[in-house]
Amino acid sequence: MPGADADPEVLIVGGGPVGLTARALLARWGVRTSLVEKHTELSPFPRSRLVNVRSMEIYRLLGLAAPLTDRAFAPEYGRIRFRDTLCDRDFATAAMVGVNGPVPESPVTGVLTSQDRLEPLLLAAADAPVRFGVELVGVAEEADGVVAVLADRRGGGRTRVRARYVLAADGANSTLRPLLGIGTTGPGALGGFTTVVFDADLSPWCARRPAGVYVTAHGSFGPVHPEGGWMWFGLTPDDAAHADWPGLVSRALGPGAEVRPEVRRVQHWVMNAFVAERFRHGRVLLAGDAAHALPITGGLGMNTGVADVHNLCWKLAGVLRGWAGPGLLDTYGTERLPVAHQTLDQTVAGTRLMVEVQSRRHEQLRSGEATSDPVELPWSDRYFAQLGLVLGVTYRSDAMLTDAPSSPGPAVPSAPGTDYVPTPKPGHRMPHLWLAPDRSTLDACGEWFTLFTPDPAGWGRRASGPWPSRVEALTAGQAGVCALGAHGALLVRPDGHIAARWPDAPPSDAALHQALAAVTGSAGG
Repeated sequence: MPGADADPEVLIVGGGPVGLTARALLARWGVRTSLVEKHTELSPFPRSRLVNVRSMEIYRLLGLAAPLTDRAFAPEYGRIRFRDTLCDRDFATAAMVGVNGPVPESPVTGVLTSQDRLEPLLLAAADAPVRFGVELVGVAEEADGVVAVLADRRGGGRTRVRARYVLAADGANSTLRPLLGIGTTGPGALGGFTTVVFDADLSPWCARRPAGVYVTAHGSFGPVHPEGGWMWFGLTPDDAAHADWPGLVSRALGPGAEVRPEVRRVQHWVMNAFVAERFRHGRVLLAGDAAHALPITGGLGMNTGVADVHNLCWKLAGVLRGWAGPGLLDTYGTERLPVAHQTLDQTVAGTRLMVEVQSRRHEQLRSGEATSDPVELPWSDRYFAQLGLVLGVTYRSDAMLTDAPSSPGPAVPSAPGTDYVPTPKPGHRMPHLWLAPDRSTLDACGEWFTLFTPDPAGWGRRASGPWPSRVEALTAGQAGVCALGAHGALLVRPDGHIAARWPDAPPSDAALHQALAAVTGSAGG
């Protein structure tokens, strides 16, 4: 094994979007990482296909939003359509809010793209060791590190790597989670499904009514890439080993299609629904599907994992660089576990609603009441109005202060819903405001704490200590939106969430220093 990955500060297990995003984020902090992935290559399957608006904000900071958008589908594909067969007209449809067009609450728009387009961009976003075909098979924690046993799946050899921390992003079938004795809660496996990637000309039925997903009574269809390709996914048939996949997809298209698809790939998978009982075991931290496996309904699975590592990586960097205490890592689970449970509840409920939509349609067809016109549904066009969950995530932990700076907030979850109302309160994502053309308040957050204030000269004198920090000027109007007086300020964490607020002048010259020390759990240097 090359010496470069013999002693990483963080060993990342899993080379999907979550592990690769963590690698890119940690590289921005100068943290040495090594990533291992048991598969021999990046995923050739479309798999996760929605990069929501919050993930795009994170990828904008990594310089990836523009290349992602350039290779993604046009915004009009940010829609779901219900049909009896693909060849029939819609009987229901809904927009994916924040994907089908811009929203004023964010500087970016989410995109519909395939995982096989996202992963290569993420892989190229950092220059750090990656080893494919290598699986973690054992782990032992020491006083100041973790020793991982790695098995080369091609050559059969085993090596030992010592790291300060291990980030487990190795999927719903995680090796690390059971090794650590971490259980899960939730419904569990919801069923076996199959994805078939195929080529066919479906433009007569889809070109004028584009969508990211067409849900039919015989499985769901979606375009794979803007230049071509389709996917079908549905319940795995009983005799999958001998299934006639071209015939199955052809029948699902409908009797009027007369199309024989050319099948490219077939993948069987299990739709899981669970949340790990905890996200941390000593120096091992779980993220993505290893921490929470979510039904695909709503496209929240991968995006929730991206938000996990965005929350975690700055905390790892702070502990490794000494400007944060080790207890800061405890706030990762405190903050992200409630979000995982909220998201699981919403995706399970969404899956049930989709089943109810189809059941109601079947009943209409059986009774002879069905028409090709849109019908009243149990969910309405707000089904994909997820901004409350995507942008409205609220944290409560010791890594932020209430409006009284000496009092840490209690560890209780918020309950975001479909609507998002920006707020400058601690725990919430910093509201998006344009500081300059094409520069948002969210763009001012990065590998540092950001102090937003209409009085940068006054607050600049107070920004001392070991913490990476910057002061960002607000106009009087922007300060008003943030409920700040002429000398007030917002302290925003590197992940864009507000850590502390002083509506007016600080109570003392040491207020900022004390707040940073409290938020990071450090002595303050």
